[in-house]
Amino acid sequence: MAFRNIAVTVWAAALTCGLVACGGSQNPPPAAALDVNVTIAKGQVTPTNATLQAKVKQQITFHVTSDATDELHVHSSPDHKFEIAAAPNQTFQFSVDVPGNVEVELHHLDRTIATIQVQP
Repeated sequence: MAFRNIAVTVWAAALTCGLVACGGSQNPPPAAALDVNVTIAKGQVTPTNATLQAKVKQQITFHVTSDATDELHVHSSPDHKFEIAAAPNQTFQFSVDVPGNVEVELHHLDRTIATIQVQP
């Protein structure tokens, strides 16, 4: 009978620990970084007019390979501007503090690369 009481006590303790652990935390885990590959070649941009999803304060990285200079402009609050060189493998990182639709465009080519739908 003592063994049965111990087994029930251990089972109850394990169940309690499991319920507490699965009860949901107040702070969800951070979202994985959003990586976007951009190619600018002979006046053409890939991607163009993409729709992306992100969370507030999520790390966003644009990997750019370009054959021409330009300026990458992120219309967020605060906004971000990055000078693009005529070079491969450039990396530009930012996050967005305010939810909403954020356009990312190239100033010289006057093209929208993407609209990022930023959620709280």
